[in-house]
Amino acid sequence: MIRIITIEREYGSGAAIIAKTIANRLGWDLWDRAITCEIARRLNCDVESVERREERPDPTYYRLIKIFMRGSYEESLQGGGKLELLDAEHLAQLFESIVTNIANKGNCIIVGRGSPYFLRYRDDTLRVFIYASQDEKIRRLKAQGRSQAQAEDLVESVDAERAAFVKKYYGANWPNRYLYHLMINSEPGDEAVIKMILTHMDLLNSKAQSLAGTGTAQYLSR
Repeated sequence: MIRIITIEREYGSGAAIIAKTIANRLGWDLWDRAITCEIARRLNCDVESVERREERPDPTYYRLIKIFMRGSYEESLQGGGKLELLDAEHLAQLFESIVTNIANKGNCIIVGRGSPYFLRYRDDTLRVFIYASQDEKIRRLKAQGRSQAQAEDLVESVDAERAAFVKKYYGANWPNRYLYHLMINSEPGDEAVIKMILTHMDLLNSKAQSLAGTGTAQYLSR
């Protein structure tokens, strides 16, 4: 049975609102802003410290943190604390540890943070990717108060950074369509996307129930 939905997304595709709506309807925990805060808590840092350290000549580690926090409520993080010095390999391990701990609790929606990759072998997880045309993403960002120039820059840069991170540290292309049960264009509207995700979840649950009730061999022989 599906106990986890991971939602990976192109920046500006509306995935954050879609994920929040699904979590509310299912009564599940939403891990979007919360997971960013948990990363910052474990690293004993605030986002301002991360941004200042990005100006170093070799800012790889700090840049990686920023990639995973951009567009993810970084403005909500406050407080001081020293930034622990971890290399990129240990940072990736931290992400995986946090996502895996969240998933083990079940009944949750996890937005981004490598969750489809980390949870790719779990059969209780529905993995979704949400995308949209550039015009649609810019329209959505402008509706949130971004200028045309800001929206264009974010659409171009955020996803390019995500793709570069995945390629360098996991040796995979982003997005990798083989990771996902669904890849959905959000242009038809949030409600259409939500219905598609929940319908697919119901189908997977029905299949799991059939397999449990009849046995895999009998089910596959039909």
